[in-house]
Amino acid sequence: QVQLVESGGGLVQAGGSLRLSCAASARTYSYYAMGWFRQAPGKEREFVATISGRGYTTDYTDSVKGRFTISRDNAKSTMYLQMNSLKPEDTAVYYCAVRQDRLQPSRRGSEYDYWGQGTQVTVSA
Repeated sequence: QVQLVESGGGLVQAGGSLRLSCAASARTYSYYAMGWFRQAPGKEREFVATISGRGYTTDYTDSVKGRFTISRDNAKSTMYLQMNSLKPEDTAVYYCAVRQDRLQPSRRGSEYDYWGQGTQVTVSA
């Protein structure tokens, strides 16, 4: 079973930047599709971004397009989410997830098999 560990969250002012990291404990999971999701207080978990196993295909929810960039370094078994021009509405707990045995990215949380513990991102106005 793989473990995913997020890091990089914190408190930032609106317009600022953060880079989240998600490290996978098992090297074999480095080549599976992965994604970022977030959950704000009182709201359901929502899709943020996803990336294919080799990193060639990415997809974003409309609200973060042009501001967030998802990437991965399979040699380091790590996925990233670069977040620029942050807004207060980006405040949430951010989770990374991996699709076991799947290379294709997905927007559906139900299609992911393993999840990290989450990292808090707070954007002040």
